Amino acid sequence: MTGAETGSHFRRHALGAKPIRMSDHEQSKLIATAMNEGSPQAKALGFATLQIGDAVAVLKVPYRPEIVGDPETGVIAGGVVTTLLDHASGQAVHAALDTWTSIATLDLRIDYMRAAEPGLDVMARAHCYKLTRSVAFVRAVAYDRDPEDPIATGQATFMLDSSAGKKAGANLKPSREQRAKTGGVDQ
Repeated sequence: MTGAETGSHFRRHALGAKPIRMSDHEQSKLIATAMNEGSPQAKALGFATLQIGDAVAVLKVPYRPEIVGDPETGVIAGGVVTTLLDHASGQAVHAALDTWTSIATLDLRIDYMRAAEPGLDVMARAHCYKLTRSVAFVRAVAYDRDPEDPIATGQATFMLDSSAGKKAGANLKPSREQRAKTGGVDQ
């Protein structure tokens, strides 16, 4: 990638026409929309991406009676929180990658700390903190009012498409520190 292309990616039109230029932000938003609309679970639960970029994704599931696990208490079902953490983690992985790569959850550990407060939306913030050629590592937290008082935390690993790994790390996006050292020019 040349200096003139820094901060942008070339993507092919859906019909295979000319490449189009997309910023990291545009690419991340497109991926978030595709993941939220393309996943029947995410669509049915009403997931919305509030923030995506720089290996971080923040998602929200709006409170509504259909996702309550215990009608007597009005608490959102634990499975909804687990699904939200998994989905946010997957979006964080895509926000960390330089190119679209198929991913699959290898391992997902959720620690529940308390019930969600009835009537409140639940958010999940996920950060992909490490990428290798074939595995991504993510930490996530689900909360309603304050991320410092979590409903649950998650730790996940994702398998990256093995064909992408054959490019010897070509799918890895340079870190902010690496971009700063090179003046924003990819090496």
